[in-house]
Parts: sequence; C-alpha cells; structure tokens
Amino acid sequence: MTELDKALELLRQDMSDAKGQSKFYDLFLNSSFYVPTLDDEALEGAAVAPQEGQVLPLIIEADGNDYLMLFDTRERLHAWTRTEVKCVEVPGHVLAATTMPPLHWALNVGTDYSKQFVPDEIAWLRDVVERCNAEADKQEEK
Repeated sequence: MTELDKALELLRQDMSDAKGQSKFYDLFLNSSFYVPTLDDEALEGAAVAPQEGQVLPLIIEADGNDYLMLFDTRERLHAWTRTEVKCVEVPGHVLAATTMPPLHWALNVGTDYSKQFVPDEIAWLRDVVERCNAEADKQEEK
C-alpha cells in the first residue's frame, strides 16, 4: 500500500473532510506517475507523427470519455498491461498544468485504489498549481 493509497482511503471515508482532501490532492500533485505511451507500431500510419523526442500518451476511450492512464508504480502499470510497455514518468503537478478538457484521468486501474478524475476536478488542480506557481514567482522577486 502506497502513501497515495492511504490518502485515497482517508478521502473515501469522508469526501467532505477538507483535511483528507487536502492531503490526497497535495500528495497527488507532489508525486510522480507512470503514463503508458504509444509505441512505434501503434504510431504507424498515424495522421500526425510525433516530433523528435516527443512521446504520445496512451488514451483509452470508455463510456464516451477519453482517459489518460496513470499509475503510481511501474509494477501497477505492468500488472494492468500484463506486459512491459513504454512509459514516461510525469509529476502530478505537470499533469495538472498540462491536461485540458475534456480529458479525464484514470489512476491505478485494476487495483483497489483506482480513482477517476473528471475534467472539473483536473481544472481545479490546474488552478491550484497556477496559484502556487504565481506565489513562488512572487517570492523569487523579493
């Protein structure tokens, strides 16, 4: 059980508990996640080829929504894919800053600690990151 799992359990026990929400989301933003990426075979014939050094994340469609798959350990990623796959490690705050609607997130699919993030929740996290970055910029100017 990871620290993120423990924070998610606390959050699930009382969704209205501001302290539990704060702990989970703070931990999320300050953790890194493994994001599966498309391999060369999957990119063959793609309308737009990635530029040199660019990776394209695997997006899964389910119930009419597109999901970016996120895993807090490489082992969980490999258990979900049942094979070794290419992936990139991305900090949570970078995911929040760069994800735009209507994309959803699916965290730790296939485990007891999975969580779906909806676009409004992701937008709120992006706003938190932007405010923290602005505050840090002000501190550096002093």
